[in-house]
Amino acid sequence: MLDSLPPARRRLAAGALLFALVLLFGARHLLRAGTPTQVAPVAAAPIRAERGPELVVHVVGAVRRPGLYKLPQRSRVADAVVRAGGSKRHADLSLINLAAPLSDGIQVVVPVRVSAAAAPAGQAPAAGSAPAGPVHLNTATMEQLDSLPGVGPVTAQKILDYRQKHGAFSSLEELDAIPGIGPARLEQLREVAAP
Repeated sequence: MLDSLPPARRRLAAGALLFALVLLFGARHLLRAGTPTQVAPVAAAPIRAERGPELVVHVVGAVRRPGLYKLPQRSRVADAVVRAGGSKRHADLSLINLAAPLSDGIQVVVPVRVSAAAAPAGQAPAAGSAPAGPVHLNTATMEQLDSLPGVGPVTAQKILDYRQKHGAFSSLEELDAIPGIGPARLEQLREVAAP
């Protein structure tokens, strides 16, 4: 079709085609440059991206894959639970603080939900009553620790802080390291508390 045109017209048509292509690519470039790109806000960038020594934590209890896990600095208990495959259906996550920061070498215990069927025969747990068994120091909440004899809210918080800093209690005698708990109080707690 272009062959039938005189040479001057062919050059004019080719020039017009070249000009149209330049305009098309230029417009495309300008439109792309004017479109706002989605940039993640600086505050939303994960803090965990910073390099440093990793934490090693032991995740046990009602999780899908219990074991030792390496996590970045500034990780939380929730991160450890997710890394262990998430909690099982019968886990009671209300008994642990998922927002608590992790420290190297601690054990994260995900407790199992205690059902009414697990209560002793003939007894149903009453609302607001003390638990039937001993209070487990490694999984107890602030309220459960506060309900122990001779342990008030301040001492209960000290127990939680100690557990967070030093990891799981391996024996009841470790409570002696907490200010406010001496040998007499420790004897009281032997009947109602367990590691």
